[in-house]
Amino acid sequence: MGDTIARAAQRTGLTEHTLRYYEKEGLLPFVERGPSGYRSFRKSDYEWIELIACLKNTGMKIKDIRQFISWCMEGDCTLQKRLDLFKAQRIKAEQQLAELKQHIEKIEHKIRYYETAVEAGTEAIHNGKGCDEC
Repeated sequence: MGDTIARAAQRTGLTEHTLRYYEKEGLLPFVERGPSGYRSFRKSDYEWIELIACLKNTGMKIKDIRQFISWCMEGDCTLQKRLDLFKAQRIKAEQQLAELKQHIEKIEHKIRYYETAVEAGTEAIHNGKGCDEC
């Protein structure tokens, strides 16, 4: 027998509510139920949950994840569609990464700015520029 929803929530870091929502939305069609009607999470279900989290964290919409899962259930005739979906998602993730790198560069600039100001004991070290101008 597999894990309860409480154990699955603990293992995945998601809430029970989120796991129920995923199931309701058709994202976990393979989760079985035991004789008492309780969900029973197996190793393969955790792999799906990990993939769903990956796709959500890179901005994929629930409806698109649902479509992917539907294609998986249809079988090999949808392999190209699934490949295309992942290639498109990779492009989106790469764009997000580029944006994050720009944000990190800005933060690094601010760290250097404030390290210099702290060391000097004043922001005046930066040619009289105040915080709004830095």
